[in-house]
Amino acid sequence: MSETLPTEPKRPDATLGELFKEMTSELSGIFRQEVELAKVEARDEAQRGAKAAAAMAVAGVGALLAVLFFSLALALVIAQGLNTALSFLIVGVLWAIVAAVLISIGRKKLRQVRPLPETTGSIKEDMQWAKDLRS
Repeated sequence: MSETLPTEPKRPDATLGELFKEMTSELSGIFRQEVELAKVEARDEAQRGAKAAAAMAVAGVGALLAVLFFSLALALVIAQGLNTALSFLIVGVLWAIVAAVLISIGRKKLRQVRPLPETTGSIKEDMQWAKDLRS
């Protein structure tokens, strides 16, 4: 047979209204903190993303020029043994295959992106806290 222990309120002198006011005040404070965390996290991520995008854009222009000249050189080398148009077609098909592989890799990596991981985890914890508080 289990013995039931008497429960005592933590603050017996507080009214229900005072407790409710305190709870809503704490919840609104938590909400403001979560919003601030999300802002800071999003701003930091946006700044890092902008810097990375700028570097990638400059590198992309250089890579495009390199690919163009290497492709022309390869097509001209192949043209020494085959028809010129056929050699350029071969180089074009090679680049189409490379592009398809890179698109596949990019899609796979995009699926792994998780936005605002800290904020999401913190909100889940707060929701659990609020749920426990109601119980």
